[in-house]
Amino acid sequence: MPIASDSDTDSVPEYAAWRKGVAGVLAKARKVDVSELPDEPEKLLAVKTYDGLTVNPLYTRRDELPEQPLPGAFPFVRGGDATRDVHRGWFVSQKFGGPEAAEVNQNILFALENGVSALWLAVGERGVPVAQIPAALAGLLFDLAPLTIEAGKDANEAAAQVFSVLDGYAAANRKDIRVQLGATPLTSLFAGSDSVDLDSAIALAQQAVARPETVRAIVVCGVAFHSHGASDAQELGAAVAAGLEYLRALTDAGADIADALGQLEFRLAATDDQFATIAKFRAARRLWARVAQVCGAPAFGNAPQLAVTSPAMMTQRDPWVNMLRTTLAAFGAGVGGADTVTVLPFDNALPAGELDVSKAFSERMARNTQLLLLEESHLGFVQDPGAGSWYVESLTDELAAKAWEFMQEIEKAGGYLAALQSGLLAERIGETKTTRDSDVAHRKLAVTGVNEFPNLGEKPLSEQARARSSANAYGAAFEALRNRSDAYLAANDARPKALLVPLGPVAEHNVRVTFTANLLNSGGIETVNPGAVDLAGIGAAATESGVALAVLCGSDARYGAEAGAATEALRAAGVTTVLLAGPEKAVADLTGAQRPDGFVTARMDAVAALSGLLEKLGAPA
Repeated sequence: MPIASDSDTDSVPEYAAWRKGVAGVLAKARKVDVSELPDEPEKLLAVKTYDGLTVNPLYTRRDELPEQPLPGAFPFVRGGDATRDVHRGWFVSQKFGGPEAAEVNQNILFALENGVSALWLAVGERGVPVAQIPAALAGLLFDLAPLTIEAGKDANEAAAQVFSVLDGYAAANRKDIRVQLGATPLTSLFAGSDSVDLDSAIALAQQAVARPETVRAIVVCGVAFHSHGASDAQELGAAVAAGLEYLRALTDAGADIADALGQLEFRLAATDDQFATIAKFRAARRLWARVAQVCGAPAFGNAPQLAVTSPAMMTQRDPWVNMLRTTLAAFGAGVGGADTVTVLPFDNALPAGELDVSKAFSERMARNTQLLLLEESHLGFVQDPGAGSWYVESLTDELAAKAWEFMQEIEKAGGYLAALQSGLLAERIGETKTTRDSDVAHRKLAVTGVNEFPNLGEKPLSEQARARSSANAYGAAFEALRNRSDAYLAANDARPKALLVPLGPVAEHNVRVTFTANLLNSGGIETVNPGAVDLAGIGAAATESGVALAVLCGSDARYGAEAGAATEALRAAGVTTVLLAGPEKAVADLTGAQRPDGFVTARMDAVAALSGLLEKLGAPA
């Protein structure tokens, strides 16, 4: 979206004054004159998303877009249900599973009594044995709580069991019974997970159409793309392309377009970027409504949305922060208009019992996250509360356009299956993942508790937990470094250590001491800080700490006077690697034993640097 020029700020008279204020702040921060800034200094504050969209620092009336139709009306941007119960809001979903059907049934009934309003049941190898589905579902009121089945390759057998249960269930209006059979053949091909094949899913859909209940057979799982690194537009574009592939298969098998559209639901990831999540769910509805319109059935373009808090954003380290992440994600999904929201437990990335908390506690926290948003913040009382927000509307519009563009790229490659087989889909998503991984490695993208503000005092992970680490998690590279530190701790009863050497008074060294400690801790390297030391005390501090790695921390001016002598003193005390927190140019004139071995800066590839330091300290990969 272009930034307004001076000529079009007349519509927002205050904009010119705001721009002048921005220029003054930027000039002061950059230590330049205002005249040296560009004519539109606010552009310096704009940020780019992984889709290449520009997020401006301020949105005003000049960004206003035409008002969208009310909820329940095409293109469903504002929601698919015009008469949603404001006292219920979205459906609060929880995932259940386990080998013992009776225990699962007890857990389900308990959750329903405590706020859950939708069920997600793992079946077969993923949970309840197929033959025990009736026992797991005993006592449920199916016309009150929608049911989603996740059965992988056992979907057809699971569906038969569910249908047998429904046949024995009495309901005044059988259309009020909503069941999702959870077949995911196309997205499972991308994710490498098990599922029935496409022909079996089509046969399942044909059975679903013939049922008197509201049964949908297929889930278009955008989370599969998200979890492998896709951007928001890529997740939406790939999901729409997969949805088109399903529509073609269904209509080729004889289904009319309305029935075909009625067999699909979309499962999308909700992240802790709340505004991006709000826009994603709104844009997703617009995209699918457009598909239905092109197919000649615009009234059937409102596919239900199942939101799941992002598995990729969940961390193993400092996992309590995950509660904050999932709260933001649930907020974004709910405000964005998702029909059903599932919040993953905060310890989802860890084996059961790793944190010495019960599964019941984790599930209760996940459940109550949504209940607080609904019953105390009353988020369900208003449909599409983001409507009219210049930022939300603009982001929705731009994200939808970008996602449509990605879908068209897939279609030009021959459609979803062709793009999958050619590697195009994996290549495009892989490019985004590589960019994001680089941002995390350079700490441009913060993962709290992992590459920023790590807590080395937390309990080390077990070998089982370390083995479970996901390569697709945002903080995976740093968590791998922490795993090496934990292994070193188990073998040596101490972590790898580094000595911080503060030079000069606190005002000079504090910023770089804090930065360096944070950086080293993120790689599992414990820091020893003796406080400000003069040149005479440096050797003694190094000897007392017994470390092989030290980092000089001070101002550039202080480095010019003391860095060379300090480096020599550290080497004389047995320190084998001396680093300097700051730019190389600060000590450009130093040579030989006075020159540090490396430099710690904000722009460095922290993962690569920390990996090398761990290797030197005896914690190999």
